[in-house]
Amino acid sequence: MTAPTIVALSGGVDSAVAALLLLRAGHAVEGLHMTNWVEDDDGYCTAADDWQAARAVGETLGIPVHRVSFAEEYRAKVFADFLAGYAAGRTPNPDILCNREVKFGACLEYVARLGGERLATGHYARIAPGPNGPRLLRAVDPSKDQSYFLQQMPRAALAQALFPLGDLPKAAVRQLAREAGLPVAERPDSTGICFIGERPFREFLSRYLAPNPGPIETPDGDVVGEHTGLMFHTVGQRGGLGIGGRKDYPDLPWYVAGKDVARNALIVVQGADHPALAQDRFRTEPVQWLVDPPAAEFAGEVQIRHRQTPVPAHIHWTDHGAEIRLETPLRGIAPGQYAAFYQGDDCLGGAPIR
Repeated sequence: MTAPTIVALSGGVDSAVAALLLLRAGHAVEGLHMTNWVEDDDGYCTAADDWQAARAVGETLGIPVHRVSFAEEYRAKVFADFLAGYAAGRTPNPDILCNREVKFGACLEYVARLGGERLATGHYARIAPGPNGPRLLRAVDPSKDQSYFLQQMPRAALAQALFPLGDLPKAAVRQLAREAGLPVAERPDSTGICFIGERPFREFLSRYLAPNPGPIETPDGDVVGEHTGLMFHTVGQRGGLGIGGRKDYPDLPWYVAGKDVARNALIVVQGADHPALAQDRFRTEPVQWLVDPPAAEFAGEVQIRHRQTPVPAHIHWTDHGAEIRLETPLRGIAPGQYAAFYQGDDCLGGAPIR
């Protein structure tokens, strides 16, 4: 009997079309719907609706759909890191950790229990053969490329992963769904993280982290306001600072330039072109490589957020982390964010920013 290919059916159009394409390619397909967050009673999380949508896709395609909860793993390995990061003044990215710890960690182990050999998802990325194993590549559609979110997945998982949408633009995926009569063809794309959903971020974070007021200061040490907690702000942020107009300062917008965690101070500057808002050098934590580690110094491109244009860079790395020198300064480089390293379409890996 042919081992099935398990498709992570989220209830959205992307994973549904991934399953459709694999069926058309001759795979024995089964669906797996993951619940990673216990739904709140405030109506913001869509977990129940997502499950019903995944079931409907399975019925339309004629495939079984399994259901599993990884809520415990998510809280222990993703959400705990999320809270610790914000409490320490960092800007974490739980979507990247979820891919590493849950989708290509706990879920991949569950796929083996189901008798499956491969795990397919609706990510917009590509996998190609390389001389030393599979390579992770950007999607053909640059506006939808999600390789940035996959930079921390275990390298071994690349041999078991399938990304059927990597060669398609989003419009083509929607059209395929309509032509196949998939019930999620017009379902809106999900935004953000399930446990936050569309709810106000500050309100959500306040449920888990106590407010910790402190001064808002200029780089010269002038106090221009008070914040309610460093976790509510990120480098490069404009607005929401409550500073307002001040007679002793120009009539220019204020931006977050940094955080002094030791003093619980938020550092702000005025003007979008202020030099403190852009940097051409930064360091990272140890790198997770998706390829055989390159030379200790190499040239490539660096991306620090989803959909950001990659910047040419010189990268020097050791087992303790990497030092990055950018050819063009970048705005909003914040500790806790992830930097992904590329050479052309190849995603080499990445690391959290120190």
